Amino acid sequence: MSIEQKGKSSFWVQAAIKTLSFFPLYLFVFSIVAASPIGLIAPAVAQRGSSAEQRGFNLLKKGWVNDAIKAFQQALKSNPQSLQAKLGLAIGYKRAGKIDDAWNAYQRVLAQDPNNQLALKTIGLFGTYKPQWQQGGIQALSRVLQQNANDLEARNLRAILYFYQGRQAEAVADFEIVLANNPAPETIINAAQAYTYNGASAKAVELFNRYRSTGKPIVGDAAVAYGKALRESGNAAAAVQVLEAQLQRSSGLDRTGIETRKELAVAYLANQQPNQAVATLQPLQGRPDAVLPLARALNDIRRRSNNPAISQQVATLYRQALSATPNPSTSLVREVADVFSGLPNGEQVAVQLYRQLVSQQPNDRSLLVRQLALENKLGFISRDDLRQRLSSALQPLPSDSVQQQQLAVALAEISTPDSEFLPVYQSLAASRSDVPMLYFRIAQMYLQLGDTAGARQALASYTATPAGTRDLAHQLLAAEIERREGSLDASLRRYQALLKSKPDRTDIYDAGLRGFAGILRQQKRFDEALVVYDELISRNPQSQEMLLGRAAIAYQARRISEAEAKGVLENWLSTQPATNTPPELYSLVEILPLYPEREALYNYLAEIDPNNIAMQLRVIEAISDRSPAQARARVRQLIARLPQNASTFELQAQLARAAGDLNQAGKIYESVLAQQPDNLAALSALGGIRFEQQRFATAEGIYSKIIEEKPEDLDARRAAADLTAILDKPLSALAQMENLQVEKMRQGSPDPELSQRMQQVQEEFLQRRGFQPPWEDYLRRGGK
Repeated sequence: MSIEQKGKSSFWVQAAIKTLSFFPLYLFVFSIVAASPIGLIAPAVAQRGSSAEQRGFNLLKKGWVNDAIKAFQQALKSNPQSLQAKLGLAIGYKRAGKIDDAWNAYQRVLAQDPNNQLALKTIGLFGTYKPQWQQGGIQALSRVLQQNANDLEARNLRAILYFYQGRQAEAVADFEIVLANNPAPETIINAAQAYTYNGASAKAVELFNRYRSTGKPIVGDAAVAYGKALRESGNAAAAVQVLEAQLQRSSGLDRTGIETRKELAVAYLANQQPNQAVATLQPLQGRPDAVLPLARALNDIRRRSNNPAISQQVATLYRQALSATPNPSTSLVREVADVFSGLPNGEQVAVQLYRQLVSQQPNDRSLLVRQLALENKLGFISRDDLRQRLSSALQPLPSDSVQQQQLAVALAEISTPDSEFLPVYQSLAASRSDVPMLYFRIAQMYLQLGDTAGARQALASYTATPAGTRDLAHQLLAAEIERREGSLDASLRRYQALLKSKPDRTDIYDAGLRGFAGILRQQKRFDEALVVYDELISRNPQSQEMLLGRAAIAYQARRISEAEAKGVLENWLSTQPATNTPPELYSLVEILPLYPEREALYNYLAEIDPNNIAMQLRVIEAISDRSPAQARARVRQLIARLPQNASTFELQAQLARAAGDLNQAGKIYESVLAQQPDNLAALSALGGIRFEQQRFATAEGIYSKIIEEKPEDLDARRAAADLTAILDKPLSALAQMENLQVEKMRQGSPDPELSQRMQQVQEEFLQRRGFQPPWEDYLRRGGK
């Protein structure tokens, strides 16, 4: 499991059920708590207690528990405030197996003596007996640890209770301390399970193997967790082997059998055995006691498949799980919210659940982060509102390690982080090595800022972790870094290698196809890009996004008209919610001409993705079309927000040019070239500016230099040919254009606009010399 999935498909152990591997620990703690009080308390009572109290403790020592209870009850009638009698009665009830009475009796002890160690530890133990007592048990053990942080028995027991409640980060924090003190094998395997469900699969496997080295077998729920940890650490074959063995040990479809099937199905899928995965889950269909495990298994399968029917089934099952539980735990509600946030059309449900959780747990800032991110995605709050409220929520960062971990996970799951929060991510990454996805997000932020070197370094930190090594998303980001650096061929090869590896996650494979098509499009290999999009459409026949992407390429390749491409855009805008803004929408909007009536759309898309330069330029063009002064003011605002260094000079120039301020744009490009004389992109842009300023001779000299350095640059050659024609050298211009058209035809993409331009130049040349071109002959036009 990647770190972005942490907590979403976790096997949240139901609080009412005790893991079998914990049972020896129960006996160990129980024996200490049960055996110690009689020997320790009776001597003191003998000296200062009443005769009834003394008799009660003596009876307990003899094992006459019921008689002892009566004696303590009698003592309390005489002296209702006797702490010894209350404690003796609580011990008696516990020894008699009257756990409910014992729980209440110990609570009366704590009401009088809040720091009574025996009562606090016993209440902590009782927390393992009933779900409704777990929170009370945690509170009691926390009080013990406040008084003695080195009480490893209390810390171990609290870790177990955290585990039961699905609070895996807190369980792991306690287990880390216990593991450092030569723990018993039972503690090691308990900790291994907590690490598994907290997403630290590599550490979990290490602990499981450490337990195996003691010679003890891993069975039951521990075997289920072991299989999960093996799969998530990249060893699906071993996971299948462990889980198949456990399934053979399971007697029918008890709780452990259900969980085994759930985890085995996911392991089969990871091991490229989809048919076995489906068959393994079949016995769980329609069983009320298997609703949640089945939902979790299908959700894992959904993330790796491309079947919309599975998404609907997952949503239905999770709704059933919530409705079947009158008072669902916060961990279950959180799990459902996390899952629905990733389901098609599930965000509305997720945001309502997050709001509910935030109202119940206002101090959990990780929940607020998830709520705000989703509200922004749905358009409930603007990007500026999101920034302001996140700034408030993140300052200062929590000092508690558990809260830090939860917050780090929530931030790491924001797929498009704002570079404004780069210092926050860096601070958390420095202290939270258990959330490596932070480094991936940091790489994205550096890329937003145009710092490809920083992006590479952060991505290297991510891929150095076990989770980063397994997550093929790092290949997608590496390919994008190469593209931004201008290494299109290297980026293309990386995409090809990724696709050839056939990742089992459809989202990774589809993203690879989209990136591959994007590079082909950038190289003007439009026909090949269209073939890739045809494959995407065949893989996602219901996806309107893919139609947008294909239309953008087809329009750019002149395979469809502007009216057809615009029709695809209009259909999208009329059928999709405004908040649905995939990359393909940006591509089509950017490639189509400027439509003044769509200024609101341009503004919205620019707000959603403020780092999308092409869309910011489109907004400025739209404003400039009606108010050049307002466009220049907008440019000044945008430039003021940018770091004033060489990495943003080119962007500043593009913004100035879009606002029509050619003088300012030209000065910026000249400054860039003064520092980077070999920057052909800046030189080409300066040539375009000089062309627009009608400084044709200067522009011609610039393009000649570009062609000399990079003769394969067809755009520069086209511009140079146009300039040659403008400078009244038609024959030379025609020769250049003909050579250019020949090369384009060799590439399979002849340029009809270039043919029209050649015809125009030839016509003007012939007319100036008294010739009438054949297409102007009146006989050919039916004249007389």
